[in-house]
Amino acid sequence: MALIVQKYGGTSVADVDKIMGVARKAAHLHGEGNQVVLVVSAMGKSTDHLLDLMYEITNNPPERELDMLMSTGEQVSISLLSTALHTLGIESVSLTGSLAGIKTDSNHIRARILEIEPGRIEEELEKGKVVVVAGFQGIDSRGEITTLGRGGSDTTAVALAAALKADLCEIFTDVKGIYTLDPNMVSTARKLPFISYDEMLEMANLGARVMHPRAVELGKQYKLKIHVRSSFDEEEGTIIREVASLEEKYIVSGIACDVNLAKVAIVGIPDRPGIAANIFNTIADAGISVDLIVQSIRKDEENDILFSVNKEDLNKTLAILEKISDEVGAKEVFYDEDVAKISIIGAGMANVPGVAATMFKALADRDINIEIISTSEIKVSCLIKKDRINDAAEGVHEAFKLGEDQASLT
Repeated sequence: MALIVQKYGGTSVADVDKIMGVARKAAHLHGEGNQVVLVVSAMGKSTDHLLDLMYEITNNPPERELDMLMSTGEQVSISLLSTALHTLGIESVSLTGSLAGIKTDSNHIRARILEIEPGRIEEELEKGKVVVVAGFQGIDSRGEITTLGRGGSDTTAVALAAALKADLCEIFTDVKGIYTLDPNMVSTARKLPFISYDEMLEMANLGARVMHPRAVELGKQYKLKIHVRSSFDEEEGTIIREVASLEEKYIVSGIACDVNLAKVAIVGIPDRPGIAANIFNTIADAGISVDLIVQSIRKDEENDILFSVNKEDLNKTLAILEKISDEVGAKEVFYDEDVAKISIIGAGMANVPGVAATMFKALADRDINIEIISTSEIKVSCLIKKDRINDAAEGVHEAFKLGEDQASLT
């Protein structure tokens, strides 16, 4: 008997027929003698519809009230799925994040899980029930409902699997696994049989939407094998795990693209110690993550600092920079939303020369200008114009022969 945690995303429970399909999968697994915990997202686009209602009232709703509203979507899903299991003769119980013992900090709409007290779940499993848990939500020390931000149901599933010492965590989604590139961008994209935690974490951070970075971090921390697969067929997906040896690593495993970015710059900053620290500490205190930072030295002892942020953080970032600009006497703040980031990721990169050069040549061959470059041991990222992202992705995918099995070091 195994303890298995499965997560089903919004497209997997988008209507009653799909909910019944998930129930039948879980019933079959339970019938084989396994203990089963299901983590479920809100149905289809229901969270978007709830947010539309809120934004009809105001463009600046209180974050606490956003959490109160958004948490209801998952509660609908878990109740319907638990009821579907009952109709199949399977005892089941639905649990909200708070009932499931998911404790978070108090950072509304982007809370982080602090701990999980799985006693109630374990108690229900011992009774032979399938436990259906609301993803994306928890409760803070004051008893306030919190939500975990984008991809929060992935994080819920992996955190529960770790807390329960599950044998397997399966992430069911609308794609068949992790691909070398989004198949909607390039038809030759290839599904990977496995990927390392570090590679998947980079891909998730760099724009790949299949898994949330926090979920991958937790998987790595607890050495939990994660199987990403489709809800709509029985085909094997991609296993996220630690690579066993250099021979299993790819030079380039895949490509991630992110169009939800804005480029921001503060120009003509006096060249004095501490100004960059002040800028980025203030931005961090506002809960904003930055990426692709470049500082250039200009004449007359002035600097320019340029970086990228997520589009949803743009207005807050600009307000911070305008204030700092006035304080330090910078000349200008400007931004550009017509940008995108393309990144290559591979655990074998650090040991192979010329990888970045291959990427840069692929972009140059298509007359694509690079605005910013950022690198690490296992990734290279370039900021380019947004309207060239598909062309860039195709060119880089071809340059590294990712549609073939030649990307491996073996």
